[in-house]
Amino acid sequence: MIELELKIGKTMVQSLWMAWEKVFALGSHFRGAGTSRFGICSVMLKKHRGQAIVCQDATVIHDGEWVGELHLDNGSILKLIQSEGSDRAALRTARMMRQSMRQINEAFESQSEFKQVKALMGITLLHRGITHGLGFEQQAMQPGLFRRMTTIYLRLLLSALHPEGKHRVSQHTEKLVPMLLIHSRASLKNRFSPGQKLSGEKISI
Repeated sequence: MIELELKIGKTMVQSLWMAWEKVFALGSHFRGAGTSRFGICSVMLKKHRGQAIVCQDATVIHDGEWVGELHLDNGSILKLIQSEGSDRAALRTARMMRQSMRQINEAFESQSEFKQVKALMGITLLHRGITHGLGFEQQAMQPGLFRRMTTIYLRLLLSALHPEGKHRVSQHTEKLVPMLLIHSRASLKNRFSPGQKLSGEKISI
């Protein structure tokens, strides 16, 4: 009985969280110049604000230059976790993300609205699998209010969506630090152009 109540409570929390994400997504449209969907991912075009970011290939992203902000479809991932479990969901998510990244690279190369974009960027707690599996470089976020708020948001997201989220957050708090993930135009092309061999490592969810 207690287990059933916990499951119902978890489902309610997940439903409320996804409703909040839809509202947040609507508000996010006002932060950028447009959002494009690529499979399980979406990319919002926006201007970088803050200190310059130096990439591993010497690309420098200055304040005011255009970047693509990468987002995952958490609703789709939640459905996969609920229907197939976290391990199989991780494998399928990894495959879908590789497909999305190929589509994003193609858009960077062929679509006019992406011609001015210096890099693809995202923020995640699950940076190990994404970094090694998809070739992103990772950088620490600048200390400050935005990093603190991002940490709280992403830990709450993990608690809400993952079957063992609350336990995982409490057991690995010191490891769950948000990192900035970056692909410059050049590294994205080198990694995901047709004919490039991709890593098969799964993403841990």
